[in-house]
Amino acid sequence: MIEITSKPLSPQFIIDKVKKDDYGAIVTFVGTVRNTTRGRKIAFLEIETRDEKAETKLHEVVSEINRKWQLHDAAISRRIGKLRVGEIALVIAVAAAHRQEAFQACQYAVDRLKQGGITTEKEVYATDESPAESQT
Repeated sequence: MIEITSKPLSPQFIIDKVKKDDYGAIVTFVGTVRNTTRGRKIAFLEIETRDEKAETKLHEVVSEINRKWQLHDAAISRRIGKLRVGEIALVIAVAAAHRQEAFQACQYAVDRLKQGGITTEKEVYATDESPAESQT
């Protein structure tokens, strides 16, 4: 399951998409909007897709981790729009026979998303001095 949505994310819903009785491990990453960055208070985060191929790029990340590790299933759900502090921005769930490959694949998927090219994140500060933008 791959999705980019403006709706709130449910980690359990994503986990349920990869959960099967014959899998021994499901590793999940839940990324939330933090309240400060580099000592500055965050008001909210604006997340947008970089282009119309963002979902395709998420599929490519899943294909990469499936090639590198013996996975049974993986799901990535990325939220876009205006997110307040504490809201969930990203959920990744990876299912495998054993925990080691599930942990490694999940870490790799998070790192790949943070390399950029799929979405942009603009932090808007409580004092609204000047927004900072990064790519994920």
